[in-house]
Amino acid sequence: MTKAKKSENKTLAQNKKARHDYFVEEAMEAGIALVGTEVKSIRAGKANLKDSYADVINGEVFIKNMHISHYENGNQFNTDPLRVRKVLLHKEQIRKLVGFTAQKGYTLVPLALYLKNTKVKVNLGIVRGKRDYDKRDALIEKDAKRDMDRQMKERMR
Repeated sequence: MTKAKKSENKTLAQNKKARHDYFVEEAMEAGIALVGTEVKSIRAGKANLKDSYADVINGEVFIKNMHISHYENGNQFNTDPLRVRKVLLHKEQIRKLVGFTAQKGYTLVPLALYLKNTKVKVNLGIVRGKRDYDKRDALIEKDAKRDMDRQMKERMR
C-alpha cells in the first residue's frame, strides 16, 4: 500500500495590504529562487511581503522589497534581507504578465508565500490600484457582512 503525498498548501506569509490597496484582477502561482537559509527563515515565519512588488526585466520577473529576515543559525550563509529574488515562470506566462503591466494602472504584487509539496511558492497577482472611495466602500461592505454574520449566529442559538 502506498501513501499519497499531501498536497495541502500551508500559507507562510500574506500581503494583506495588497488586498486593501488594490483590486486583484488575476493571480498565478510561481516558484521563487531562494537560498537555503532564506527557506529556513520563511518556514519559521520571518518573511514580510508588505511593500513588495514584481518587475519584468529583460524577459525575467523579479520580486523587489520582499523582506526575509536573517536565519538565526545561518552565520556566513545569510544573504541581504531585501535582495532582489527571481520568480520562476514559463515564457508564455511572462508574456502574459508583460501584456497586463503594459496597460496603465496595472502592476505585479506578491499576494502570499506558501508551501506546496515542500517547495516555497509565491502567489503573484496582477492588480489595479484602488481609490480612497473604493477603500471606504470595501470597509463598509466588510462591516455589513460582519454584522449579518453576527445576527445569523445569534439566531442559530
